[in-house]
Amino acid sequence: MAAPRNALRLLGLILAAIGTASSAAAQAAADRPVPLAGLDLYLPGPVGTARPGRIALGRRLFFDPVLSRDSTISCASCHQPDRAFTDGRPRAEGIGGRLGRRNTPTLLNRGYGTAFSWDGRGRTLETQALQAIQDRSEMDHRLDAATDRLARLPGYVRAFREALGRRPSGEAIGEALAGYLRSIRAGSSPFDRFAAGDSTALSPLERRGLALFQGPARCDRCHSGSLLSDETFHNTGVGWRGGESPDAGRFEVTGRPGDRGAFKTPSLREVGRTAPYMHDGSLASLEEVIEFYARGGNSNPNLDPEIRPLRLSVGDRQALAALLRALSGSVREGEPPNEP
Repeated sequence: MAAPRNALRLLGLILAAIGTASSAAAQAAADRPVPLAGLDLYLPGPVGTARPGRIALGRRLFFDPVLSRDSTISCASCHQPDRAFTDGRPRAEGIGGRLGRRNTPTLLNRGYGTAFSWDGRGRTLETQALQAIQDRSEMDHRLDAATDRLARLPGYVRAFREALGRRPSGEAIGEALAGYLRSIRAGSSPFDRFAAGDSTALSPLERRGLALFQGPARCDRCHSGSLLSDETFHNTGVGWRGGESPDAGRFEVTGRPGDRGAFKTPSLREVGRTAPYMHDGSLASLEEVIEFYARGGNSNPNLDPEIRPLRLSVGDRQALAALLRALSGSVREGEPPNEP
């Protein structure tokens, strides 16, 4: 009887090992980020730019007013999570109540982006984050002074060592903040579920809006792809009055006359929660935005050729507004996106 007992014991050990491996595999699967429908599978950029330690440090910096000169505002003061990382104001407000020139853009899915800020002056998320710290109308803090402040805080010195292997520096601050920004993702909206084959995800009115969006209204000429933005710059006439634009937009970066008054196409993800709209916050509602485009924007020498009057009925406009609100779904932050 010894042989059968040994065989049974061996079988039990094998089954236990299989069970342990299965449990470990299940736990590993549970620990992996769940993909958000509508987003690309992989995050572009160097592997490791959005690892947990870096994200945690970046998140801590993002919500801490320590980076502003007078320690009164943080990144989250303008990029509020409950407003889809915008602030609800026509123009951003910095330290001392200083008003910036432009509306606060959302940070959703910026890790997938190729152009940053309304005029594209940010070449990478790292540089864009550092520009906000130093801008006089935002945090108004010299980078060396911000670094010195962090270097005097033992908790931050330890956190930088653990996450990045070095003491606080301007470069390290940019890397940490960008790591967190790459974790802010939005997807899995009714629009995404419909595109994935769920015919019930959109209502009849929203489906009518989608047909207009992709057809006669020509919205998808610029609001395209998984980001619902072509990541390029267009002149729609926003802000132009009397043949002039008080904000030169992309021209400030390129110096090309044809870029005067051109601004980056914003993502439409969670657009129902990011009012007011446009680079100057001049349009308070989605209905106003639709009306603006329906009349063909504001005429000016650089008006994009895609901007022209649209024949939209009252019902068409309601359908487009319904579709735009169906672009809101799940927003996640603080967890590593999928990497190759």
